Order: sequence, then C-alpha cells, then structure tokens
Amino acid sequence: MNKKAKKSLLISLALLCTTLIMSGSMLSMNHSRKYSISADGSTSMEKVIGILGEAFELEQDEIGFTFNPTGSTAGIEAVKSGRSEIGLSSRELSMEENQVLESQVIALDGIALIVNKENPVSDLSRSDIQKIYTQKITNWKEIGGEDVPIVLIGRESGSGTRDGFEQALDLSGLCSYRQELTSSGDIRNAVYSNPGAIGYVSFISLKDDVKALKVDHADPNEKNVRENSYPISRPFLLVTSKEIPLSKPAEEFIKYVLSDNAKPYIEQAGAIYPHAD
Repeated sequence: MNKKAKKSLLISLALLCTTLIMSGSMLSMNHSRKYSISADGSTSMEKVIGILGEAFELEQDEIGFTFNPTGSTAGIEAVKSGRSEIGLSSRELSMEENQVLESQVIALDGIALIVNKENPVSDLSRSDIQKIYTQKITNWKEIGGEDVPIVLIGRESGSGTRDGFEQALDLSGLCSYRQELTSSGDIRNAVYSNPGAIGYVSFISLKDDVKALKVDHADPNEKNVRENSYPISRPFLLVTSKEIPLSKPAEEFIKYVLSDNAKPYIEQAGAIYPHAD
C-alpha cells in the first residue's frame, strides 16, 4: 500500500471510530494500551480532537487517548489545577490565564450567524450585529426583514463559542440573550423552530436546516476566514501548564497533533488548518 493510500485509509478509520464514539457505540481503546492520556475542554473541538485522537492511536499501539467535552473554561481550569495535562479551548486565554498556561493553535474555526430559513435577511454588517445583540435593533423589519421581533439565542456563560463570538464583535458582557443554551445543536434547533430567532454556531456545526448569514458581505467559509475578510473567527487551542511538566505520552500526543500529519484530519473534521501550504 502506498503512502497516500495508507493516509486515506487512516483518515477513514479515524472518522469511523470518532463517529462511533460520539454516538455512544464505542469506548476508547485505552483499556488495551500501556499508557493513557486525557484532555478536557471545548465541546466545539470534540469532532476535531476525536479524529486526531483516533488517528494518533492508529499510528502507534502504546498510548491511548480520551477526551472529556466539559467546555473551554472547565478545560482550562482542569489544567490549572493539575487534574488534566491537556486542555482544549475555543477562546483566547485571558491575561491571568496566560501567566500560568501556554497555548498552541491546532486549528481555526469560523462562527456563523444563523437564522430561520424563512427569514429573508441574508447579510448583516458588524454594526447591525452589535445593535441586535445589545437590543438597539429589536425587529427584523429594521434591517430589511419581516415585521417579526428578534429573538436572541446564545451559548451559556463559559462557552468558548460565546466568548469567541463576543470577543470578535467587541460585545463581551454586553449581549442580552433571550435564551442561553449549552450546545450548538440546541441553538440550531431553537433557530430552526423560531422564525424570529438568531443565533451563532461553529462552522463545524453548520447544517442546512438553518440559514447562515453573510457578515459585511463576506460568506462564512474557510477562504474568507483565512483571508480575514470574514470577521467572526477564533482559534482552536491546545492548552498546557507552564508550571507542571508534561508526561512523555502527553508530549508525544502534542507533537503529533502539531505536526503536518494532522492536516488531513483537521480538514476532514471541518476545521481550518492554521498554516499555509
């Protein structure tokens, strides 16, 4: 089997294993491994890190990997307290967190604004979004839509998606949400069922049951995130402690996910590889 065919097979196997794990049909392979490492953190990164973890396990037979999707802030706190060697965050670290933690970008992700498919609005400016989420604009008719009240849907406090969205638009602590939900799937469902709703989800979580809006005339896609023409994006970060040395298995895993070998898995998961070809 040539190198290209082997890599394609590994990607397919990693995707299959990740799908089974996320559906609850498969347990981690850690029980058969000599060493075990785990990571805690961002629910938005679950698919990316799941595929990378399975690919890592398929590449070698001594180290097992598991991921606990606890949320970005919880993952950061787990590393700070020493409960986890590796944290995953879909938001930037704060100045205080940066004093004791270090982060490395493993992927990029855009955050899409979504509305009900029946909503005629297709493009919002940065200023429009800021006014909507601070309730200076409260009805869709004010921005070219129907005479329908705007229902603001967002993620819960501590969510990396929420922090990424609010930071990108200078809205930190200013949003007035009608509902605060705990997953991208819940937000999609709320927007799907409410003609007046607007919410935001990771690009990875986009599906065709809702409509993703342009922002400042830029489509929400990988090309525009890379070119910085789409304004709502964030890094996917791997977080470790500056004070507690990593174990050898954790070092091996980090080395793998930061290598060029990770590129096809990151892209297959729907995220954006952070380095130019």
